[in-house]
Amino acid sequence: MPRILIVEDEEIIRSAVRKLLQHAGYEVADAGSVEEAEDNHDPGEFDLIISDLRLPGAAGTELIRRAPDTPVLIMTSYASLRSAVDSMKMGAVEYIAKPFDHDEMLEAVEGILARKPQISSSNAQSSSNHAAAPDSDPASIMFGHCDAMQKVFTLIRKVAPTETTVLIQGESGTGKELAARALHLMSPRAARPLISVNCAAIPESLIESELFGHEKGSFTGAVSARTGLIEAADGGSLFLDEIGELPAEAQARLLRVLQEGEIRKVGSTQSRQVDVRMIAATHRNLKAMTRTGDFREDLFYRLNVMQVRIPPLRERQSDILGLAQRFLQRQGEKMSKPGLNLTPEAMRALERHRWPGNVRELENAIERATILCDNDRITPSLLDLDGEGGDVNIPETLVDGNNEQAPSREAEATSDLSLEDYFQHFVLENQDRMSETELAQKLGISRKSLWERRQRLGIPRKKSSGN
Repeated sequence: MPRILIVEDEEIIRSAVRKLLQHAGYEVADAGSVEEAEDNHDPGEFDLIISDLRLPGAAGTELIRRAPDTPVLIMTSYASLRSAVDSMKMGAVEYIAKPFDHDEMLEAVEGILARKPQISSSNAQSSSNHAAAPDSDPASIMFGHCDAMQKVFTLIRKVAPTETTVLIQGESGTGKELAARALHLMSPRAARPLISVNCAAIPESLIESELFGHEKGSFTGAVSARTGLIEAADGGSLFLDEIGELPAEAQARLLRVLQEGEIRKVGSTQSRQVDVRMIAATHRNLKAMTRTGDFREDLFYRLNVMQVRIPPLRERQSDILGLAQRFLQRQGEKMSKPGLNLTPEAMRALERHRWPGNVRELENAIERATILCDNDRITPSLLDLDGEGGDVNIPETLVDGNNEQAPSREAEATSDLSLEDYFQHFVLENQDRMSETELAQKLGISRKSLWERRQRLGIPRKKSSGN
C-alpha cells in the first residue's frame, strides 16, 4: 500500500486531503510544516509527499531537497500559481492548484505513483535526453482494445519520438490528458517536465501572465518578476488543455512561440528562446471557430500539424466492459473489497448506456457502486445510471432509439436539443433557485466542471445569496 505524507498548515485542507486519500486506500501521515514533518516522520520513507507551497518556516519546496528520492506534489492557490513554476524547476514532479476537486487530486496522485520508478531514475541521472521508459507505451497508460483506440495508440507511437506539434481532439472525459502524457513519456523529453495547463480554468485577466510570465511592476500586484508556465516547460513538453478558450491576445503571443520559439514576458521588451514541445487539446471544432473569428486561422494550422482524435466511449462499445472491470478491480483494492463482480444485468446496463461523460463518467459510476455495495455483486441499481452522470434529468429524447418514457410535452420541447443545449437550458432555468453545488449535483458533474462549462458557453452566473 503506497504511503503518502501530507504537509499543509491549514487543518481543514489537511484533514480533507487525508480523508480523501485514506478513503482511496492509501496509508497517510500528515504534518503542519516541514519541521514537524521531519520531527515526526522520515520524509524519505514515503512514496509521495503532497505539500502546500507556502508553509510556516521552510517552504514546501524544501522537501524536494530533504527527500530527494521521493516525488513531491506541490499544492498552491491561483494567487501564487506562478510560484509553482519555480517549484517545478526545483524538482517538484507536479503541482495542483487550489481549489481542486477530488477526482483531480486522485488522478494526480495515481499518475505520479504509476510513474514513480521513472521519476526516481530521472532524479538520479543528469537532465540530458533519456530513452522513454518501457512502461510508457500508450497501451500501458490508456486502455483500449477496439480498432479505434488501437489506431490512436499506433499514431501516438509514431509521433511521440518526433518534435511535431500535436492537437488532441475529443469530448470531455475521453482521456485527452492521458494521451498527452503518453506522447511526453515516449519522447526524448521524458526526463524533463510535462507542464499541463487548463486554459479554461485560468481567469482571462491572468492567462498571459501565467503562460508567459511578467516583469516586476508590469501591472498592479506584480511586486516581483515571475517565470511563466511556457518557460517552466523549457526542454520538456507543454500541454494546453481546452486551447479553444484562449483569448485573442494570448493566441497571438502563442503563435510567436510556435513560429519563432521565443517568449516575451508581460511588461518586458526582451525576448528569450525556449525549447518546448507543444501538445494542445480541445473538445471544440477549432476549424469552425476560425470561420467565426473566435480562433486564429494561422494558429490553428500551426497546432494542427498532427491530429490525434480520441473517440467517445459510445464509439468504443467493445471496450466498455473491459474498462469497467479495470476500474472495479482498482476501486476494490482501494476500498478493501476484493472479488467484486458485475451481474449480467449490470453489464447490459453498462453496454446500453450512452456515456455522455465518457470514460470519466464510467469510472465515477464504478466508484459509487463499489462504495454502496454490501456484498460482492454490482447490480444496475448500484450503478444508478439513470440518476447520475450525463443522463441525470436529461430527456429520453436525447438518447437515440429510446423515447417511450419521455413525457410528450418534454419531448416536443427538447427533441432538437444537443447535450450542450440541454446543459444551457437546465442552468438558465434553475440557477435562480439552486446553488452552484445543487446545480452540479443535479447535472452529475463537479463544481469545477460546471464553472468551466459556464465559461465555455458564455452563461453568466447569477448574483444571489444562494450561490
